[in-house]
Formats: sequence, C-alpha cells, structure tokens
Amino acid sequence: MSGKISVAVLGATGMIGQRFVQMLEDHPYFDIEGLYASERSAGKKFGETLKVRDYEYRQETLDREISLMDLDHIARHCRIAFSGIPSELAGPTETELARKGVAVYTNAGSHRMDVHVPIIVPEVNPDQFCSVKDQDTYAQGGYIVTNANCASTGIVVPLKALNDAYGLKEVFVSTYQAISGAGYPGVPSLDIVGNVIPFISHEEEKMETELAKMLGTYGNGQFQYASFKVMANCARVPVVDGHTESLVLALRDQPSLEELGKALAGYRGEPQKLQLPSAPEQPVIVRTENDRPQPIYDVMAGTPARARGMATTVGRLRQSNGYYKLFALSHNTLRGGAGGSMLNAEYAYRKNLL
Repeated sequence: MSGKISVAVLGATGMIGQRFVQMLEDHPYFDIEGLYASERSAGKKFGETLKVRDYEYRQETLDREISLMDLDHIARHCRIAFSGIPSELAGPTETELARKGVAVYTNAGSHRMDVHVPIIVPEVNPDQFCSVKDQDTYAQGGYIVTNANCASTGIVVPLKALNDAYGLKEVFVSTYQAISGAGYPGVPSLDIVGNVIPFISHEEEKMETELAKMLGTYGNGQFQYASFKVMANCARVPVVDGHTESLVLALRDQPSLEELGKALAGYRGEPQKLQLPSAPEQPVIVRTENDRPQPIYDVMAGTPARARGMATTVGRLRQSNGYYKLFALSHNTLRGGAGGSMLNAEYAYRKNLL
C-alpha cells in the first residue's frame, strides 16, 4: 500500500506468525507483502492453516496464499521481517536477512544473548535500540531486534516501574504458564489436563538472564546487566492463554502498599508518550479484588482495541517480612509474542530507526 512499509511475516502458519498477521490487518504503518512458511505449507491459503481461534480475520487475509521463504525475494521487497519461526531455523535465517539489509523483529530466542542484539520492551529499555548500530549488518541497513521470552515480558514492565521508584534488590518469580506458550498444538492433553508440569526447558535460565539484560544498560559496545538478583521457578498449567506469575520482591525503599500500587498504575513509557498503535494506554493495570488477576477475566486487558492483550494486570499487593508480594498476568502470544515485536517495530518507525 502506498505510504506504508512493506513487511514479511515468517512462520505465518504458526501461532505467533498468525498473531503477527492479526496485528498487521489495517495497520497504520505497515502492509503485508507476503506470508512465508516452510515447503509443507507453501501454496495453501492462510485460512487453511488457522490456529488462532479468538480472532476473526478478514476474508482477503484468509484467501492469501502462503509462500515458500525466499530470502532474496524478501530482501528485495520488504524493509521489515516479523519472525515467528522456530529458534533452530530462526538463527541462520534472521542473520542472513539482516545481511541482506532487512530489519528483523523476532520472537525467537536464537539471538537474545548475542553481543550487540537488544531484547527490547519499549516501555522499559528503548535506549538499548542504539546497540543495533554496532551489529555487523547495520551498514547494509539490516539488523536484528528481539523481544523477550514471554514470561519475562509479562513482568518486566512492572519491575521497571518499581525499580525506577523504589529500587529492586531481589526478585523471586514463580510462573504458571499457559499451554499456548509451548507452540501449537501445545502440550499433549494427557500430560496437561488436570495437571501441573514443574519444568519448562531452559525457561528459568532465560528469565534470570533476560530480565537482567533488559533492566541493565548499553554503552561502549556492550551490555551492562542489572545487579539485582533474579530467581525463577517455572511451571506449565492447563490454561490456554495467559501467563500468571507470582512475584516476591525485596526493594531498596519501603513504600506503603498504596504507594506501590500508584507507582505501578501510574507508570508510562515511550510507547504511551508516542501513542503507538499497539501500545496500551495503561501498560500496568492494578486490580484491587482479592482474587484477581485471572486469565479468564484479564488476559485481554488493554485499550484501545488494537492494544487488547497488551497490558499486564497485577493484583494481590501484599507486604510480609520485609518483602512485597503480588501476582501479574499477561497474554503470552500477544504481549509476550507477536505484539511485543510489533510494538518494537512501531517504536522504530516513529523514531526514524527504519
């Protein structure tokens, strides 16, 4: 479309890829040039591959044909590639696209710990976008920006708000993660129904390093990680969408619970100041009921309509033995997945980083 930036969706038949397509319908900045997937899906109509069941796509979107990933073609026709492909394929594919001059916004974890690749949540660390200029591919116009693991994304905005206001010393997090976080079709039903699985491969290590990277700084060509401790326990639970996380925090200061709630509810970042299309007007929503947040009620929190599912909901703020306790809930395939990358690209667009 005239005046919009042409983008490719990689892995368009997967859950995250289809969330990308959802968020790109009628987008004010971006226009889908092509939907790309593996040989197995090439030639199918998008509507034949649907995995997202809580959103109704436009008919013209459903009728679009899936194409085989041709990196030369994508590089010629697209400024941005939104990547929802598996990590084992994402690493070399995204590197090659960046070498060909494409700006890659990825949900995959392959490059999160690369030396000059930022993990961006723009309410938290937009200043770390400067690291892309140190990537080898930047001179050709290509670079890679990642979003965080979905469980890390769900709590990093509240943690940023509290770190700015009162200083974080220790973060203990226990996660209750939805089955959609395992990709489609998720966890086998006989393993997860009526059950809790207290192991998600590499999840705890990811959270402990990614949060420290995002809440740190970048300068002189390297990331300086935040100094507070993060300790994580991660479990899979029989919920379709929405990661619920329990936080126990040691803070430098000792605010009242009322002050704590105000710091969370009143926090705004660059996406809110810029009024980005996918940015929730209130990135952290504080619930005062004893039994909230809950996925069934709160997973789609966020306004305006394009930002539904992009807010984090927190509740049960408590204080005990010198620690602060709360629960947080976020949508793992929207805020923690495609929506995170979409917001990163919107920020880059508004800041002329494209």
